[in-house]
Formats: sequence, structure tokens, C-alpha cells
Amino acid sequence: MRESGAWSAAAAWADGTRVAVASGRRALVLDTDGGELWRTEPAASTVTDLAWMRQGRRLAVAAYGAVRCHERHTEKPVATYPYVGSHLALAVAPTGRWICSGNQDASIHIWRTRDGGELTMSGYPEKVSRLAFDDTGFWLAADGAPDVTVWDFSGKGPEGTAPRSLRCHETVTALAWRPGAAGHLASGGADGTVALWHATAGRPQARLRPARELDGTGEAVAALAWTDPHLLAVAWRDGRIRTYGVPSRNAL
Repeated sequence: MRESGAWSAAAAWADGTRVAVASGRRALVLDTDGGELWRTEPAASTVTDLAWMRQGRRLAVAAYGAVRCHERHTEKPVATYPYVGSHLALAVAPTGRWICSGNQDASIHIWRTRDGGELTMSGYPEKVSRLAFDDTGFWLAADGAPDVTVWDFSGKGPEGTAPRSLRCHETVTALAWRPGAAGHLASGGADGTVALWHATAGRPQARLRPARELDGTGEAVAALAWTDPHLLAVAWRDGRIRTYGVPSRNAL
């Protein structure tokens, strides 16, 4: 156990041997025993989210005003992606091509890492505080509305396109893509519902219904995690945790 005395908003594992932890205005990288391996220099404000890139060789750190990328054991950032606003969520495509932030101003901001090109997708009715890329890096799921929105990042990316909309929850509280390339997504809601989706089906602007709904507890869903492609773990805010067996991809 390690105590830093600083506010910690996020943590992210890399290959099961290192974990990056937000600690106030820094990110700390720890080994499995809690020993510190390295830390970033202080950001302008509290670190709000973290994401590993390049198979754990680079760490992206979000704080007010920018996302900064650090190579391993490098205190100063090697790349900075500015955006004036409060970043609440961070997602990096497994390909490393895209960095996305969900923001307090009800938008998603996107950087193309190849050339620093930028795009902002605005118009969400609420702040965007949950983002998740699937394993292919072609699909991004987001909250910020009663519907989960799913954006297509294949080809040139989502500029000028519309997302798919997944309608089940009144308020989205958790998102988790099934491992692999099948396009299956799990989502949880404030009313305790858990839904499974063929999230990449249909065309842009399509409104999809769940492929399957799981029995909940009535309490808000706090977190979702796939322990393998056939087992989904669900945690509710009242402390209860349950695992569900999920059929094969074709039988969902």
C-alpha cells in the first residue's frame, strides 16, 4: 500500500507490471509492490486521466489545458497537445493514431498524432466524462448524452460524419468494449441497467437497441470490466460485484 497525500483521479496498468497513478499534478509510475519507478513533472493542474500508448512505452497525461505525453523514465513531456478547457476523460487508439479527450465543455477533442491535426466534436447535452476505444482503434464510445455515441475512426476519421446512438440508459455511468474485433460494447447506467450491444452495426445516425440486457441491482453501475471475452464483471455503487457469462460473439 502506498499513500501520497495527493488527490488521485485515475490509474492505468501497462502489461500487468507497471501502473500509472494520478497523484495531484503529477503522474507516478509504480511497480507491483508499490515502488516508484518514475514520475512526471507537475502539470498546470490536477491530473484527471491517464492512458498508455505504444504498448506501454509512452504515457499520455491529461490536465487542464493540455494532454502531455511522456516516454518511460522521462519527467518532461516529449509531446504536448494543447486545448483550453478541463479534460475529464482520455482515450488513446491502440494504433497510437488518435488521442481523444472528453471535456467539461460537453465536447470531445481529438488530436491526430501523425501531424497534430485537431478536431472538436461538440453539441453534447452534458459533459463528456467517459471515453473508450475498442481493440481495433476504429471505434470510440462516449457518454455525454442519454445515448451512448459510437464514432467511426477508420479511414480518415470521424470528421464530417455522424455517430451511431445506443439507446438504453437515461444516464450512462460505465463503458467497456469486449476484447477483440467483434464490435461488442457493454454499458452501464445510473438506474443499474447493464446492456450489451452490437455497437458497430447499422449506419451512421442509426439508433440501436441492446442486443441483450443483464439483470441489475437498481443501484448505479460504478464500473465494468471484461475479465476475458466471455466474462463480464459489473460493480455497483452500493459495493456489490457480479460476474456474467456472455455467449460467443456470434450468439450475443
